[in-house]
Amino acid sequence: MIPSSGGVFEVTVDDELVFSKKAQDRFPDHGEIFAEIERRR
Repeated sequence: MIPSSGGVFEVTVDDELVFSKKAQDRFPDHGEIFAEIERRR
């Protein structure tokens, strides 16, 4: 995890962006991040 500021919430796996609150202007739905990680395997 890399701390940030300014309301930025981004999830990356192996330097690949999985979810960005800043880009999508919302928090992820329940399980959305885990589903996206599984999809990329």
